[in-house]
Amino acid sequence: MRVFGLTGGIASGKTTVAKRFEERGVPVVYADELARRAVEKGSPGLLQVVERFGAQVLDARGDLDRKKLGALVFGKPLELSALNAIVHPRVGALGADAFAALLERGVELACYEVPLLIENGLQHAFRPVVLVAADPAMQRARIMARDGLSSDEADKRIAAQLPLSEKLKLADHIIENRGSLEDLLQRADEVLSAIRASEVASP
Repeated sequence: MRVFGLTGGIASGKTTVAKRFEERGVPVVYADELARRAVEKGSPGLLQVVERFGAQVLDARGDLDRKKLGALVFGKPLELSALNAIVHPRVGALGADAFAALLERGVELACYEVPLLIENGLQHAFRPVVLVAADPAMQRARIMARDGLSSDEADKRIAAQLPLSEKLKLADHIIENRGSLEDLLQRADEVLSAIRASEVASP
């Protein structure tokens, strides 16, 4: 089974592209969903998060309050690194299980949607790399509207990721998200067609 990577900055539109790929028959494994499972209520992962950051990161029901946790780690490299050390290994294990299940179903082409694909050095494992690129001002506005965060909080989340200019150097396919939704979906279709064509051409 061939698995290609899909990435992009926060609120860049990569999930919209991923859903389009699914509509076109390509199964997508979402790293963010795996990350939520890694720290779901009652999990060893959540226990470790609480041990490291305190019970203040839980809501009234005992679930992880992502907004509270985000306020503790974004803009603080050491704290963010500590969180990643807890979550990332668990995400990797859950991802391996997800891909094994797809392989068992006979899937030949799949996509792994990972916000931090390049930051975590995974670009060599999942090729080609598809990057959804959006202007930082657009990202900021979307984060504030979507998550109810302040401009400063949104900027901290953008700054926690590798600059777009660096990601562009490492991408195999770039989907610019600067126009309409129709433009974005059309470009996604073009990229997927190119990936499928290269798969057929491979020995």
